[in-house]
Amino acid sequence: MKKYISALILVVVQVISAQENIKNTIPEEVLEEVLVTSASREIQKRSEVPGSITTINAQTIKETKAFGIDQLVNQVPGVFMSTSRVASNEQHFMAVRSPISTKALFLYLEDGLQIRPTSVFNHNALLEMNDISYGRVEVLKGPASSTYGSEAIGGSFNFITKKPSEKLSGSVGFQTNDLGLTRYEFEISDQPSEKFGFYLGGQYSERQDGQIEHSDYEKTAITFKTVYDINETLKWTTVMDLIDYRSDMSGSLSVEDYTNGNYESDQTFTEREAIAFRVRTTVDKFWNDQNKTSFNFIVRDNRMDQNPSYRIRQSRNQGQLTGFGSGEINSNQFKSYVGLIQHKLNFNFANSSLIIGATTDYSPQKYSAETINVIVDPETGRNTGFNINSGDFILNYEANIFNYAGFFQYEISPINDIKITAALRYDGFEYDYDNLADGIVGVDDAVDNFNNITPKLGINYNLTNRSGVYANYSQGFTPPQVSTLYRNRNELRGIKPSRYHNYEIGGYLATSSKIKLDAAIYLLEGENTLITLRDQNDDFFNTNAGKTRSYGIEYGVTWLPIKKISITHNGSYAMHRYVAFFDRGVDYSDTDRETAPSLLGTSIITYRKNLNKNLGFSVSAEHELVGEYNTSFEGQVENEDGTSGTATYDGHNVFNLRANVTYKGFEIWGHALNISDELYAARASFNQFRGENSFTIGNPIAFHFGARYNF
Repeated sequence: MKKYISALILVVVQVISAQENIKNTIPEEVLEEVLVTSASREIQKRSEVPGSITTINAQTIKETKAFGIDQLVNQVPGVFMSTSRVASNEQHFMAVRSPISTKALFLYLEDGLQIRPTSVFNHNALLEMNDISYGRVEVLKGPASSTYGSEAIGGSFNFITKKPSEKLSGSVGFQTNDLGLTRYEFEISDQPSEKFGFYLGGQYSERQDGQIEHSDYEKTAITFKTVYDINETLKWTTVMDLIDYRSDMSGSLSVEDYTNGNYESDQTFTEREAIAFRVRTTVDKFWNDQNKTSFNFIVRDNRMDQNPSYRIRQSRNQGQLTGFGSGEINSNQFKSYVGLIQHKLNFNFANSSLIIGATTDYSPQKYSAETINVIVDPETGRNTGFNINSGDFILNYEANIFNYAGFFQYEISPINDIKITAALRYDGFEYDYDNLADGIVGVDDAVDNFNNITPKLGINYNLTNRSGVYANYSQGFTPPQVSTLYRNRNELRGIKPSRYHNYEIGGYLATSSKIKLDAAIYLLEGENTLITLRDQNDDFFNTNAGKTRSYGIEYGVTWLPIKKISITHNGSYAMHRYVAFFDRGVDYSDTDRETAPSLLGTSIITYRKNLNKNLGFSVSAEHELVGEYNTSFEGQVENEDGTSGTATYDGHNVFNLRANVTYKGFEIWGHALNISDELYAARASFNQFRGENSFTIGNPIAFHFGARYNF
């Protein structure tokens, strides 16, 4: 860690020494000011945010032509959204300053407001989004609980919806590939009067007969946004989202099937269904030049039903399949009623401002899980059918979740080039748990309360209007998820809230040689980090690790050697360790965490050329790197015979090509994915009972085609 700090200090010293030369020689195309909203729900300059924040702007979104959110966010240094485009159907894992996991360490926001309530996190929540509707994406790494509340630990992803266009405009598009995916999309936007404008965007996606068996899916997503400038001081914005989603769950592959390229699935009936409705209305009142108040009200209505592949267990007798197995079918429903008020006050001294706010979120939740009997073909090992054991509950409860909070953020510039930011938030949580299966399964009715105070302190030193350094200390906090708390709650496995301490220093720079550079070094200390283990019956359960530590360096470089060419490399090197962790009498302290690659990187070279005012094209070559990682912390202990039981995944390198052609209002594009046809895993994990890794398969070589007409 010391060598990284020394390297960053050296960069800072060099930047300071070159400050005067930089100010007057940076070309305008490099110096375009970056405006962000992630840090405070208010528009700010990048130079005013004491943290690692990356904006994926409209130009990048247009050029990338992503048919999955992962193709966008994986361009951010230190971010890895792990998904299999050949099988996962937008179901995903995430890693930001943490191992690849399903844990509540990431906050997903739309226009600065959470898409799900606290304690009902789902690692697949991004499938409840409509990616065609976003004008830009902002990724803020590190804890942001002082502003957004719990779960903003590793990173916060803020998806900013498109604004209504000044004139009637829109698009219709079509995409398809040889992974079985087809997608239809449309947009229309207008401002029919000086005061009122709207945006409507939708898509329908489906996969049929993909390269991996049992991987069909369908999704409909619609976003409708209105902006009404009632008068010069009053603005009313409303955004409505409707997502209807269903997907097969093909499950992971064994080592043998993975190595031999056998994409047959053991599953024939597992699936996930989700329907999500959100409406957010915001009234912004500008009292005068110094005072602005925002009133927000949100309603959410979600339901996710599953017959999950990860809960299927096959019965064996002396190692032989018996023809039977077990699993579960579950349903998770919630409604939310959220109010948030925020006031910003600008002072007339030291360029200072104060943001104060309060929020309440009342989210009644229903959850049920019943067991199923699985029918297994002993010859093929395929799970061919199931029967529901109606009334045989694993869990059946209602829980009224109430989160209330107050927060403030104060900024001051004692001198022109320095800005100091201090923030503090108090959160209270109440879970009113009602067991609907009293005396059958589960714990007694209970009311559980958690509360927390999360501070943040940061400083920016701006060398120029496009270059500077920053440092911050911030905390993150997450209470137990409701289903985790009451599924695992007993004397041996009581779940505790997790707390994180983040220390970070970073810098950003634009030079006269058309180079942009940003870098950050961080240390993230975790207490009671939630992890997932398997018990003696091969069932998953959650527990707390005593202490964890993640530390590393993240960096991004963009070079414009000539006007038509850009070269970008984003990468990170990190270590993720158990500092204090005991499991079943074994000490795993001071060991590497599982599914935690040290190296992540994305490199892109793009060539752009406009042949005339109507015709242009771009070509990009992309390299994705995921480094080696352990797949099981249990395997890091020496066996009695002295051999090592460490299970690892070797990592992978994937190369992609993209080409776009535009002619007047028409766009045509093609992607060649994994052009070297490397066999790789989107995620690998170790099954200690089988004694081998299992793999979520990455996509093989594939070709994607799209066309759009803009009017």
